[in-house]
Amino acid sequence: MKIAILSDIHANIWALQAVLADIKRQGADLIVNAGDILSSPLAPAATADLLMSLGLPTIAGNHERQLLSCAAKAGHPTDQFAFENTTQAQRDWIKGLPGTLAVAEDVYMCHGTPASDLIYFLEEVDQHGCRMARQTQIEAYAAGLSQTLIICGHSHKPRSCAVSGGRLVVNPGSVGLQAYDDDQPWFHVIENGSPHARYAMCEKDMHGWRVDHHCIGYDHHKAAAEAAKNGRDDWARWLLTGRAAS
Repeated sequence: MKIAILSDIHANIWALQAVLADIKRQGADLIVNAGDILSSPLAPAATADLLMSLGLPTIAGNHERQLLSCAAKAGHPTDQFAFENTTQAQRDWIKGLPGTLAVAEDVYMCHGTPASDLIYFLEEVDQHGCRMARQTQIEAYAAGLSQTLIICGHSHKPRSCAVSGGRLVVNPGSVGLQAYDDDQPWFHVIENGSPHARYAMCEKDMHGWRVDHHCIGYDHHKAAAEAAKNGRDDWARWLLTGRAAS
């Protein structure tokens, strides 16, 4: 089985199209989407239309939940923009997405951890910043999962980590956003160092799961210009550079 893993698209239609084209060239038995799909100052409606037409196995991330909550109360600017620039049918599609998914007998997908869409699976954050999580912490998050391929997203950091029982946890990185800062639970930054779209290809053979992390060029200048047009110079900088600071 050859699985292409997408996550954290954040309505970057240009990056998504480039990644899908690369997957088509390589071939995959299945494409899956690990959430955080539409929230951004970019192209939420166009991204939703494309993904809805593909019918990929897809889960909701924290931003899907936050986007939907904008119906009751104004939310974070990226969620609010996506809420205001999507149709009711698109929001109904988001509402119907599960939080976790057993994609196949041997594949499990969550956005953050199995228990929370807000916690990084493979990173930990404290007052000193963000770094790869301790093995004991990763093992604790993976406890109770029998699948040998565990997919996560949320942190935008491409990583693979072996855990007990011959299992592998894979974060494909972000299709749509290669840097950001956050103040929860402490202030930290995520930087991948270039604007390239990220995704992962996983293939199972007699030795277990093989993972290839892919870094794909696309018209990131167009994405950055759209962010700037919509009043988000921070996003424009992140999209142009893959770094959180100028």
